[in-house]
Amino acid sequence: MMAPLRSATILPFDVDSLLLDTEQVHSVMFQDICDSYEKEYTWDVKPEVMGAEKLILHLRKHNTPFAVATNLESTSFKVETSRHKELFGLFHHLVLGDDPEVKSCKPDPAVFLACAKRFSSPPPVEECLVFEDGPNGVEAVLAAGMQVIMVPDGNLSRDLSRKATLVLSSLQDFQPQL
Repeated sequence: MMAPLRSATILPFDVDSLLLDTEQVHSVMFQDICDSYEKEYTWDVKPEVMGAEKLILHLRKHNTPFAVATNLESTSFKVETSRHKELFGLFHHLVLGDDPEVKSCKPDPAVFLACAKRFSSPPPVEECLVFEDGPNGVEAVLAAGMQVIMVPDGNLSRDLSRKATLVLSSLQDFQPQL
């Protein structure tokens, strides 16, 4: 059973497969590799995650601080977000996987702790509500002492989402209480 959400003052977001549908790109690459072995990559391509832009604009309108915390390194981040510069320009700040404060990738909590510290008035970690799509990210958020809303891929075993504070099928399902 999931715990009820507590009040949150900041909202870090993961990027890869949550704010941007990068699963399709990865799926095509995997199929190309499989083709060379005459095999088929059968995992259904994840549909584009809906609701990200609407949620970001809502948070911005209501002056709710939000940022990016991702394992993506700078080069990959630039490539994957190149068509969404305006959207990512709305974020307070970005903490990427090659940031000097991030010594290890998720499930290590460093990326989320660094992200929380960079807000102008850093909140207590228990007031951070993180949006994540992967089990390693959920583990990292919980290790940081934060709450986590998981938006997992539909193919992910439900057992891997049980630790999340709240599980949603889409960012569109999130109803901020302002």
